[in-house]
Amino acid sequence: LSSGTHSEEGSGRLWRTLTYFVVLPGVAVSMLNAYLKSQEHHEWPKFVLYPHLRIQTKPFPWGNGNHTLFHNHHINPLPTRV
Repeated sequence: LSSGTHSEEGSGRLWRTLTYFVVLPGVAVSMLNAYLKSQEHHEWPKFVLYPHLRIQTKPFPWGNGNHTLFHNHHINPLPTRV
């Protein structure tokens, strides 16, 4: 039933080699890149409240009703209720 192009041992060796020499260094480089990007200082632009955005007809069903589910108080400003 096997195709016979790769033996069972050769196929295992191929995937082991790909894992050690391609995947693991790729993950390491990605982790290093993410770490270095997180160390940079980001200057957030000043928040401008546009009236056509943040239309909220009823409060959210969690918390005090003013925060979104994935609210981050360092980045997301709170909408003002009228």
